[in-house]
Formats: sequence, structure tokens, C-alpha cells
Amino acid sequence: MTGTTVCTGEKKDAHLVSRAFASFKGNLSHIELFHTDRGNEFKNQLIDDVLKTFKIKRSLSMKGCPYDNAVAEATFKIFKTEFVRKKRFRNLLEDLNIELSKYVNWFNNKRIHGTLGYLSPIEYKLQHLN
Repeated sequence: MTGTTVCTGEKKDAHLVSRAFASFKGNLSHIELFHTDRGNEFKNQLIDDVLKTFKIKRSLSMKGCPYDNAVAEATFKIFKTEFVRKKRFRNLLEDLNIELSKYVNWFNNKRIHGTLGYLSPIEYKLQHLN
């Protein structure tokens, strides 16, 4: 997980996606590919402008092929199971932002993944992409 944003009661739209891009802590120029489903929040001039600015290639899942986005869907299922269903927040937006940051840090640095040879995503990246 690289960029996150929090909202309540808002619909998913390009502004929400652009806020996730803005939250990315690394250099967006290092991202080569942005793969998503075919949701309207991703097919938008605002997102096109971000991708063009940072020379990020767009990749859309194939129409009518749910398996094309299987990794993202599996990750979202893990997120809902481990994070969303276990939490209650007093100050929704503030607490949610703090807890989400903690969870993403743990997910990326500590949580092992069977598909990554039982390494965390960061460990896998360090071993295989350098």
C-alpha cells in the first residue's frame, strides 16, 4: 500500500483518488504503472493529468474479467478483515487517519505474505527489486 486517503459519506470520485496520490510519501516519478478496475473515479481528466505529469502508465482491468484485478481485490479483503472490522473510532476522521497510517506501516513492513515467499512487501522489494 502506497497512498491512502480517508473519507466518510463522500462518494468515490477522482478527487478522492487524487488525495491518495498526494498522500504518497515517495517520489511519484518512480511509479511506472497505475492499475485499476474500470470505475469512473479512475477514468477522469484529473487522474489523467496526474498520470501524465508523473509519466505513469495507466492499466485498466479487462472488461468483464474479475480475475484481472484479483491481487487488488484480495488485498482489499485482507484490509477489511484485519483493519475495518476490528476498529471503532471516537473521533472518526482523526482516529481513522492515525490508525490507518499505523496499519499500512505494519502491513508493508511487518505482515508476511505467502505469495511473497513469507516476506513483508518491503522485505520482498528490497530483495528482488534492487
